[in-house]
Amino acid sequence: MNRTIVLLTLILAASLAAAPALAQESPWRLGIALGYGEKSNPLILSDDIPIVVDLDIAYFGKRFFFDNGDLGLTVADNEWLTGSLMARVNSDRVFFGKTNTDFISIGLDGASLSAAVEVVVPDRDYAIEAGFEVLSDGSWGYLQLAAFHDVSGTHDGYEVDLSYGIGWRSQRWYFDPSIGVSYKSAAMNDYYWGVRPGESSAVLPAYEAGAGINVRGRLTVRYFFSRNWAFTLAAQYERMNDEAAASPIVEDQNVLGWFGGLQFRFQ
Repeated sequence: MNRTIVLLTLILAASLAAAPALAQESPWRLGIALGYGEKSNPLILSDDIPIVVDLDIAYFGKRFFFDNGDLGLTVADNEWLTGSLMARVNSDRVFFGKTNTDFISIGLDGASLSAAVEVVVPDRDYAIEAGFEVLSDGSWGYLQLAAFHDVSGTHDGYEVDLSYGIGWRSQRWYFDPSIGVSYKSAAMNDYYWGVRPGESSAVLPAYEAGAGINVRGRLTVRYFFSRNWAFTLAAQYERMNDEAAASPIVEDQNVLGWFGGLQFRFQ
């Protein structure tokens, strides 16, 4: 896994070195939004994830690019579509960083005696995934297809994602609604949402998750005060697949997120 991280770092360094020295337009996109928001946590014994600062850091060279944590190499670019090889870090792990421990008292065979059982949400690791992305856009909106497979040996699964969106401006306003579906393989689903026999207990039974499809919808609204300043409001709803939602470590199938704040873009 360390070799993979080094490789991704070298790819990013190569893309920076390949940038034209006298480019008229900067290949960088740098922005920061300060405000407040939250992302709900579907896990039991967990806290919602607060969002105070939203960073936008991207670099787009002739072939290589870095877009908020995703690394890419463009291999096809024409009037119909853009195709890229991609690498990313799986985002499902973020939920497991906001969990707690609890003790639950249970009766013993109907007797008056009871015992306190420790309930701990299992920990999960980040996974580095590689794959491809195909993007087509026009006046009708944009359509994006992406597929990723674990290359770090964390879950050995894969995900296929399809999304559609359309953005439009109205004077100082900009609206960007989108919808999407994600197919998550059994290996990926089970790694994050399953419960191993060694992690199970009387109140947390073992569970093996199969493959499933997540659906989501997102809306971003911006009001531009100037070229660099804007107020941003974003909201997203995602419904986890039934296999993940049936896990004993999941208490809510719906994941809601929102953020509102003042955004400044340097480029």
